[in-house]
Amino acid sequence: MVSSGESVIRLKNIYTAYEGAEYPVIKDVSIEIKRGEFAIIGGPNGAGKTTLLETINGMLKTTHGEVTVLDMDVGSRGRDIRKKVGYVIQNFSFDPMTPFSAEEVVLMGRYGLIGPFKKPNEEDYKKVSDAMKLLRITDIAKNPIGKLSGGQQQKVLIAQCIAKDPDILLLDEPFSNLDLLTREFVSNILGDLAKSGCTIVIVSHAFDALPDTGIRIIAMNDGRIALDETCDPGEVENKIRLVSGGIPGA
Repeated sequence: MVSSGESVIRLKNIYTAYEGAEYPVIKDVSIEIKRGEFAIIGGPNGAGKTTLLETINGMLKTTHGEVTVLDMDVGSRGRDIRKKVGYVIQNFSFDPMTPFSAEEVVLMGRYGLIGPFKKPNEEDYKKVSDAMKLLRITDIAKNPIGKLSGGQQQKVLIAQCIAKDPDILLLDEPFSNLDLLTREFVSNILGDLAKSGCTIVIVSHAFDALPDTGIRIIAMNDGRIALDETCDPGEVENKIRLVSGGIPGA
């Protein structure tokens, strides 16, 4: 277990390229993220934000450099790492005929911890129940996941990750299907998780509903880190826009 204040994510001189690509998407990135930090990865489209999350989670191999998560090497211990990391992907979709209820989808977050050929126990079901209560989705527990709205599906997937009781949460555009009030609600939940010691790393274009805590900005441009600092929630959008060239005259 990594103690509070220690780095749980370490990237050193990372280069990452998609298979078959001529040039890397991420170029010479070095960064450390500590336990309990609430980090926002921002920047223009194509800057490497999602690629950075996939690199941290071991979904993409690096061509150069070292990636360590929870004191484990991503290249050799990726499966062990993913047991302790929750990851919500961008642009998910469920077929309307998907034969699982919302509750069953949340329970899938426990499968990596349960192990093969074993059934969920009382603790597993309690983690699922607690996560669904936290996201206020118990009323849709038995509903088919494919029949839910995009925002409801988004909350189910976040609950799935929380049910893992993770050390790190990686979320790619988790607010994209949520209205402002729901973004504030979910964001405050994530802020509370960070205060309890879970490291939160979010790729987002929405900066209007952040929790009242110090926000670590990791702004990317052209595959490199253009800005890395901690600021108040109200400063995040302008700082990222300046790096992204989103403010005329900046």
